[in-house]
Amino acid sequence: MKLTILLALLFGCFTITNAQDFTGIATYKTDRKVDLKLEGEGMNDDMQAEIAAQLRKQFQKEYTLTFNKEESVFEEVESLGAPVPQAGGFQITVSGGNDVVYRNVKKNEYRNQTEILGKPFLIIDSLQKPEWELHSETKNIGNYTCFKATHSREVTEKTMSSESDSLVEVTKLKTTTAWYTLDIPLPHGPEEFWGLPGMILEISDGDLTILCSKIILNPEAEINIEVPSKGKEVTQAEFDEIQEKKNEEMLERFQSDGRKKGEGSSFRIKIGG
Repeated sequence: MKLTILLALLFGCFTITNAQDFTGIATYKTDRKVDLKLEGEGMNDDMQAEIAAQLRKQFQKEYTLTFNKEESVFEEVESLGAPVPQAGGFQITVSGGNDVVYRNVKKNEYRNQTEILGKPFLIIDSLQKPEWELHSETKNIGNYTCFKATHSREVTEKTMSSESDSLVEVTKLKTTTAWYTLDIPLPHGPEEFWGLPGMILEISDGDLTILCSKIILNPEAEINIEVPSKGKEVTQAEFDEIQEKKNEEMLERFQSDGRKKGEGSSFRIKIGG
């Protein structure tokens, strides 16, 4: 088994020298399971199922990864989308998710063009390569033979519930499974996932699944990678601190509204993890 991985890595090291002309566009589709529990007057199983379906539908999006040997940019494909139907008086809308993620492995630079409550930010920081564990297991994704890799780390989840009227933090071990192909010997991948001997075509990260559905290699038209430049420039640590403060403000507002309205419906929504 170890010999198989060694040979694969040697092959990757050999072919990377011939990757000078590797450019392309990979299309990915995302899906996310939603753990939803709502309780209150008029709330039944059918309504919960409809709301969960609305949420899941909004997480099913399409993205492109445009890449060359040194750079990649991951961004959502723009679409008009169908009007979101209401479910028993509820209309579920998920904001955000329009980040533009850029990496330059030669410069060791990472950029994320994102926003918090409509305010644009540009995160600029150095790349942090995940500590992947390589496995000998393989499978085919389309016409590509892919190898398995995993990455485990501790994460802290926060769940907000009207029952406890507070945020509950739970720390647990989370494992990400990636499938990468040596046929494209570049370290790129979707979202924050990268750093393997070949391009990542599939990710399973808790409730999130990202799957490559199409790859166009070395297209006739020239590949143009635009470096994100919009938003207030911050480091990843600075952005995390700002986001944490906004979350606390939203929780205080939620608690205040709950006290004004008195007792009513209770809910728990868990997305991700």
